[in-house]
Amino acid sequence: MSVAILGAGAFGTALAVALSANGPVTLWGRDVGWGRINPRLPGVALPEAVRTGADLRAAAAAADTILLALPAQLLAGFLADHAALLDGKRLVSTAKGIDLTRLTGASALLGEACPSAAVAVLTGPSFAADIARGLPTALTLACARPDAGLALQHALSTPVLRLYRTTDVTGAELGGALKNVIAIAAGVVIGAGLGDSARAAIITRGFAEMTRLAVRLGARPETLAGLSGLGDLTLTCTSPQSRNFRFGRALGAAEDFDAATTVEGAATARAVAALSGRLGEDMPVAAMVARLADGGVSVEKAVEKLMSRPLKEE
Repeated sequence: MSVAILGAGAFGTALAVALSANGPVTLWGRDVGWGRINPRLPGVALPEAVRTGADLRAAAAAADTILLALPAQLLAGFLADHAALLDGKRLVSTAKGIDLTRLTGASALLGEACPSAAVAVLTGPSFAADIARGLPTALTLACARPDAGLALQHALSTPVLRLYRTTDVTGAELGGALKNVIAIAAGVVIGAGLGDSARAAIITRGFAEMTRLAVRLGARPETLAGLSGLGDLTLTCTSPQSRNFRFGRALGAAEDFDAATTVEGAATARAVAALSGRLGEDMPVAAMVARLADGGVSVEKAVEKLMSRPLKEE
């Protein structure tokens, strides 16, 4: 199985490093002039088995399996321009977000744009730096087609990258997207000095929100309790390596945040607010994150509103 990775950011580069243990990998990016060390992954040199290039057509043509390591909000535009190069391939999205315009995850966008492709999602608790350094990592590979999912599981697993397979694409995808929203909330709690007890509460109630919405959209609850939901939620709500957590922490502390850093959870919170409103689902944590990210409410007012909600059974 020949592999290409589209997107030479930190995560795409880390995957290229990891998967090169199985054979040659093509890493495509619009700007790969940095040579063998991506400045977003300092100290990690690309193995010889990784070939970089800016020719998208050549990268896609050379592979039967393509991993799309692109931000969730850029995927639809990328597919509008390049879907013909991808159709008929095995396509694996690593995006963790919900498209703001379509209010869907990456799998729906890929399935519509590339109807002959076998579409899968790779998600779960992982930081690019850990994967690139060869630290043990376990992820979820979700594919509705069992045959394609099994083939991808074997092709993309390595001695230090262990993939667990599921056919619940909706659950895996929403777990990866929604946990970013809750990670922002957890960061706000810590940045505002509200303490670890409050963080534990926001993680727990946030997980309940994640599960309710995902199940409403057809997911299996056990998927949300796995790596792609609870596992990723735990990681991103407790580590400053998480961009979403750092963004929330900056919001909570009223500090500036690097505008050049992609924060998938901010856009996803807005998408969740729209989606939950359409479905009539109560998502108070996600709704408050959307308002905080847009500057529509102060941290103090957000805490007051959440704490003054009607008392009820858990």
